[in-house]
Amino acid sequence: MKNRNLLALVSSLALAAVIAHGLLAADPQPQSAKAAADTAAAKAGETKAPSKDVKCPVSGKPVNAADFVEFEKAKVYFCCENCPVAFQKDPTKYAAKARLQMVQTEQLKEVACPFTGKKLNPETAIDVGGVKVAFCCDECKAKAEKAKGDDRVALVFKDVSKGFKLAKDTKDTDKK
Repeated sequence: MKNRNLLALVSSLALAAVIAHGLLAADPQPQSAKAAADTAAAKAGETKAPSKDVKCPVSGKPVNAADFVEFEKAKVYFCCENCPVAFQKDPTKYAAKARLQMVQTEQLKEVACPFTGKKLNPETAIDVGGVKVAFCCDECKAKAEKAKGDDRVALVFKDVSKGFKLAKDTKDTDKK
């Protein structure tokens, strides 16, 4: 009787191993659920999940991809479920940092000088809140360099109408 039970157990384990091997062979490079979701989102033209370096525009803490609101046809991410409420009460107060985040998450793309709307000179690029921003000339670069920290972010990202476009809109014009 013991031999029969032992034989049944070994047979069951062997069958389970064969099934598991077959499943793994069918997908030689299994993806995590997050990686699979990011891949599916990229194929659908959606926003990719923010990196750990992306900060909440309200608190400055790292964001949680599940906490976001739509803002200017893009997603703005927050650290918790309370910050979107504060953001929506006064979006103007947080708009520059939200737009910075939109550049960090590749939803907003620089296409011209943020001050003049003129053609970019790559040699004028400086760091603004952790992203590289270029300008049309040394005068515009100097204007941005005079400001520091959050003041620089506010100066460059307060109004993005001249220098930035939604990335999905720039892809459409790139195809033409």
